[in-house]
Amino acid sequence: MANSYDLIIIGGGPAGLSAAIYGGRAKLKTLVIDKGEVGGLVNTTREIVNYPGYPQISGPDLMKEFKKHAETFGVEFLKGEVVRTDFSQAEKKVVLKKGRELLGKAVILACGSEPRLLNIPGEKRLRGMGVAYCATCDAEFFEGDEVVVVGSGDQAIEEGMFIAKFARKVTVIVLHDEGILDCNKVSAERAFNHEKMEFIWNSTIEEVLGEENVEAVKIRNLKTGLTSELSCQGVFFFVGMVPSTGYLQDSGLEMDKRGYIPVTEQMETNLAGIYAVGDNRVKYLRQVVSAAGDGATAAVAAERYIEELDAFNSNVLQSEKKVLLLFFNAQDNASLSFRTALEEINRKDGLDCKIVSLDTATKKNLAEKYAVKNVPTVLVLDKGREIHRLEGMEVLTSAHWKVMLG
Repeated sequence: MANSYDLIIIGGGPAGLSAAIYGGRAKLKTLVIDKGEVGGLVNTTREIVNYPGYPQISGPDLMKEFKKHAETFGVEFLKGEVVRTDFSQAEKKVVLKKGRELLGKAVILACGSEPRLLNIPGEKRLRGMGVAYCATCDAEFFEGDEVVVVGSGDQAIEEGMFIAKFARKVTVIVLHDEGILDCNKVSAERAFNHEKMEFIWNSTIEEVLGEENVEAVKIRNLKTGLTSELSCQGVFFFVGMVPSTGYLQDSGLEMDKRGYIPVTEQMETNLAGIYAVGDNRVKYLRQVVSAAGDGATAAVAAERYIEELDAFNSNVLQSEKKVLLLFFNAQDNASLSFRTALEEINRKDGLDCKIVSLDTATKKNLAEKYAVKNVPTVLVLDKGREIHRLEGMEVLTSAHWKVMLG
C-alpha cells in the first residue's frame, strides 16, 4: 500500500534525519514527515563548531548533508503536519492536517521543541513586527536599530552577539544579580566585553509597546518593583523551549508535566513500537550530536522490533497449524521444566502443532497484549485467534492437549 511504511519518523531535525539514515540503511521502508523545512531548529543556527568532523559549518548546510545522506538509502520525505495519532493497533496510524492517513509498523517521534512564549501584552500582537525568536532568521532586519534580548542562557547571549553585528545596540534583560548569566563562561566574557552590548540586571519585561511595530518595552525591576520604558525597535525572546508534543495528548503516550517524553536506553516509550528522540524527550543534553545519537539508537531498536513483529506474524498469527503460545520465565527452573515437558509431549505424541515460546522478561509487550499475568501460561491459537488458555505448572497429558487442539 502506498500509505504503509515500515518506519515513520515525525520530525526532520538531526534526530529524525539520523534515524532515517539508519532506517534506510537497514532496508526499512522509511518516511520522514516534517511540517516545515527539513532540519528543524538547527536551520536557525548560524554556526556550528562542535559537531565531530565539521570544525565549522552552518546549521542549514549540516542538515542538507544529513538529508542527502538519508536520500541515498531511499528514505522518503513528506511535508505535512501531524494532528492525530492512533498507536493502539499493530499498525500505527498517523493522520495529517488535511486528513491523509499513514500506517507504520513503528514510529519515531522526533518533533523537537519550539520557543517558549512569555505571553505578555504585545508579544503575540507584534510578532513579526519587531518581536522575534530567531536571530539567524531576523537579525539583518534590525540594521542600525536598538534591540532588546530577553534571556541569559547560551542561546540568548550567543544570539545577542550575532544580532549586535547588525544592530546599533543590544540590551539584555537579565533576571539575576549583576554579573550572573546562565550561559557558558566563554560566551559571558565575550558579551561583557562587547562594545554594543549592555545589561539590565534583576529585571523582567512586562509589555511590548507599539502600535504597528515595536517601539519600546516596559521593564520591571524585581528588587525595587519600579517600572520603566526602554525605547527599541526589536525584541528577541530566548527564554527556553517547550516540546512540540501537543498533538500526542490523547495518544496514550506517557509524558511529564512539561510535555517531554520519558524513554528507555533504547529510546522506547511506554507504547510498543513507539520511540522518542531528540529535543522532545526527557534528556540531559540537547545538542545536534546527542540528537543524532538518539536517532541512531531508536532506528536500530525499531528495526529489531519490526523484525520480531514480522516473525511473530508469520510464525504465529499466519500459521496454518495451531500454535501453542507459551509465556514463561527463563530465569525460573520450574518454568523452564514446564517448557521442556511441553516440547517433549509435542515431539513424542505428535500433537501436530507449533510451539512458540516467549520469555516474558524480553517480550513484555506481547505479554501485555495477551493479558498474561502469571507464568507459565499457554495460549492455544488457531490462525491467531485464542481458543483455549492454560495457566499454571500442570503439564497436561497428550490426550488433554489433543482435545484442546481439536
